Amino acid sequence: MARTAPRICPLCEATCGLTLTIEGTTVTGARGDRDDIFSRGFICPKGASFGELDADPDRLRLPLVRAYGPDGSRGELREASWQEAYDLIAARLRPLAEEHGPDSVGVVLGNPNVHTVAGALYPPLLLGALRTRNLFTASTVDQMPKHVSSGLLFGDPFAIPVPDLDRTDHLLLLGANPLESNGSLCTAPDFPGKLRALRKRGGTLTVVDPRRTRTARLADRHLAIRPGTDALLLAAIAHVLFEEKLTDPGPLAELAEGIDELREAVRDFTAEAVAPACDLTAEDIRALARELAEAPTAAVYGRIGSCTVEHGTLASWLVDVLNILTGNLDRPGGALFPLSATDRAPRPPGPGKGFALGRWASRVAGHPEVKGELPLAALAEEIETPGEGRIRALIALAANPVLSAPDGDRLDRALAGLDFMVSVDPYLNETSRHADVVLPPPPPAQSAHFDFAFNGFAVHNQVRYTRAAVPLEQGRLDESEIHARLILAVSGAHGADPATVDDLAIGRELGKAVADPGAPVHGRDPGELAALLTGESGPERRLDLKLRLGPYGDGFRTGTAGASGGTAGAGGGTAGMDAGTAGLGLARLLAHPHGIDLGPLRPRLPGPLRTRSGRIELLPAPIAADLPRLRAALAGRPAGLVLVGRRHLRSNNSWMHNVPALNGGSNRCTLQIHPEDAARIGLHDGDLARITADGGALEAPVEITDAVRTGVVSLPHGWGHDRPGTRTSVARTRPGVNVNQLLDGSRLDPLSGTAVLNGFPVELAPAIPAAPGAR
Repeated sequence: MARTAPRICPLCEATCGLTLTIEGTTVTGARGDRDDIFSRGFICPKGASFGELDADPDRLRLPLVRAYGPDGSRGELREASWQEAYDLIAARLRPLAEEHGPDSVGVVLGNPNVHTVAGALYPPLLLGALRTRNLFTASTVDQMPKHVSSGLLFGDPFAIPVPDLDRTDHLLLLGANPLESNGSLCTAPDFPGKLRALRKRGGTLTVVDPRRTRTARLADRHLAIRPGTDALLLAAIAHVLFEEKLTDPGPLAELAEGIDELREAVRDFTAEAVAPACDLTAEDIRALARELAEAPTAAVYGRIGSCTVEHGTLASWLVDVLNILTGNLDRPGGALFPLSATDRAPRPPGPGKGFALGRWASRVAGHPEVKGELPLAALAEEIETPGEGRIRALIALAANPVLSAPDGDRLDRALAGLDFMVSVDPYLNETSRHADVVLPPPPPAQSAHFDFAFNGFAVHNQVRYTRAAVPLEQGRLDESEIHARLILAVSGAHGADPATVDDLAIGRELGKAVADPGAPVHGRDPGELAALLTGESGPERRLDLKLRLGPYGDGFRTGTAGASGGTAGAGGGTAGMDAGTAGLGLARLLAHPHGIDLGPLRPRLPGPLRTRSGRIELLPAPIAADLPRLRAALAGRPAGLVLVGRRHLRSNNSWMHNVPALNGGSNRCTLQIHPEDAARIGLHDGDLARITADGGALEAPVEITDAVRTGVVSLPHGWGHDRPGTRTSVARTRPGVNVNQLLDGSRLDPLSGTAVLNGFPVELAPAIPAAPGAR
C-alpha cells in the first residue's frame, strides 16, 4: 500500500520540504509539504522529479574497480564488492602517500557535498587523515569571493549576511537570477513568491544583469550592465553616497573602522567616470544610490554573476560596504546574519583570530591558499608538472571538475596520468570514468537529510531533519559509512569498525568543548557527555551533539536533549530567544518532522565578528591593494563580444542532466545572442556558431533573443556529456558543449583564486559545415 513520508529536498539551496509518496520501496511521487515550517508547500520542477532521479537506472549500485594487466597496465572498470574496493584503496593509496609525501594526494570536493549529511561531516576528517594541502573545491568556480570578503570584513569567511527578503522595502540584486536558481548563499524557499510579495507591499526590486532574465522581468527596474563591471558600479554608488552626504551607518558607526579611508579609496569612482565602463548612465547610478539611501529598509545582494568575474572579491566586498554605509547591515529589513541550530553558541564580543590569505601557495603557479583551498583551475598543472609534491593520487568526492573547471580537456588528460584515483559518485561521469575505484552512495530516498551548510544562509531561522524515507537497499552502504571506511582505508586503520570514525569525531568535539571556559559543558567529563547522546547512528549522534552545544541547545543540562522544551537561553542561547526555541536536541527535532521555527533573523552584531580588532574592518589591506586594478578597469572597453553563463530552473550544474523530466524544454545548451549581433555576424536562429576564446573553440546552436543585450552572448554551464566511457544514457542523447573549455585557467580573481567564468572575451563566426562523409 502507498504511504507518505516527509523529506527535505537535496537538489538545490532552497531546501524545500517534500511529501514523498512511496509504494513498497519506490518513490512514486513528490509534492510540496504544506506543513513544512520553512517552505510551506512550495516545490519546483527539480523537487517534483525527486522519484525519477531517485530511481535513475544509470545510478551505480555496486562499487567499480579497475582491472590491471600483468604489466600493471590499466584495464576497464568492473563491478566489485565493497570489501574488494576498500582493499584496493588501502593497498594503493596509503603506500603512495607514504612514499611521496602527503601532498602527493589531492582532494576535490564538488557541489553535491553541501547537499548531504555525509558531505558535511566527513571530508574534514578525511583531510585530517591525509594531511594534504592540495584541496580543491567548487568554491573557486562559484562563491569563494564572498567567503574572502566576509573573512576580511568580519573575520569569519562563513559570516555571510543575507537579505531579509520577508521584511525589506528595497532589494538591489546583482548577478543573480533566483527565479531560475531558487537562490544561492540565500536559502529561501519560494524566492519568486518573496520577490512578488516585496512588490505587492510597495517595495522596490532593482535587478542589474546583462540578460533580461525571468527575475529581471519581474523587477521595477532592470539595468543591462556590461558584464564584469559590477564592482565599478558598486564603487560608484558608494562614491555618490559619500558625495551627496547620504551615508547613515547608524549604530554600525561604533562598530566599523576605516570609514574615512573608504571615502578616499572610492574617490576616483565617480558616477560619470564609471558610467561608460558599465554601459549605464551617470543618472542611473545616482538614482540607484539615492533610492538605496532613502528606502526605509534596503538590502544589496550579489551572486554568481558578480562573483565569477575578474573583480569578484571587490564586488562581494562592496555589496556589504553599501549595506553598512546605508545602515542596513544587521537590521530587520536589511541584511542580517542567520543563526543556524548547529552554529557555535554565541560568545561574548571581542577580538578574534581574524582571517588570513596565502598561508601557503600552490606548487606550480604559486597561487595563494584561500580558506585552506587552492584554485580548481590549478588542478591539472599540479598533476601534470613533474617534481616533488606533484599530485599522483586524487580523491574526488561528488565532483566533476572535467566539466566544472576551466580547460576540461587538459584536466581530462591529466586525470588519465594519475597513479591512482578514487571517486565517490553515483554516476560514471566525465570525471569518475578515470577512477580506479568508484564508490556509489545510495539514492537520496535511502539517506537521512540535514542542511548543515544552507541553514547558515537561511532567510528565516529554522531547523529540520528527515530520516531516510525508505530502507537502505540490500548490498548498498549508507553514504556516511562509505566516507568512514574511506577515512579508515587511507589512515592505516583499514578493516576497523566504521563507527570508530564517528566516535573519534565526537570525542574530539567534546574534548574541545569541555576545555573551553565559555562553553556550557566546560569542565565536564567527555565520556559522560558522549553517553548522553541519542540517535540510531554515528551521524545522528554527531548531529545531536552539535544541536545540544549550539545556540538553541540544552547544553547537556538535561539527559533528554530538550525533548520536553527547556529554559530560554539554556546552553548560551541568543538574546531574544523564547522558551519555545530553547533546549534543542535530536529527540526534540525528531518529534517535529516538519521542522521547528526558530524565529525571524535578528540583529547579532558584534557577536559574529572575529577580526583581530573586534570591529568591522571596512578597508582591509588586501582589498586596498587590489583597488588600483579596479581603477585601471575604468578605461577598459572590451572589444567584440563577451560571454556570460546562465542558470536553468530544471538543472543544477552538471549532475541532473540524466533525468528525462529535467532534460528538455527550456533546459537547452544554446548560444543566446542579440538579433543585432546575429545579423552583423551572419547567424540565423538554429545555426551552428563557432565560439573561440583563450582555451579553444566550441560549436553550439544559436538562439536569437533580445533577452540578452548587445555585445553579450550566453551559454549555460554543466554540459558536455559526449566523452567516451560514461554511463549517463539520457545526458548523452543531448550532450551540449562544455562552456568552460573556452577558458585556459589563466583568468582568475587574484584575491580568491576564483575562475573568471563570466564576462570574458570571445570571437564568434558561423560554423563551417563539415565536408560530406567527414566525422
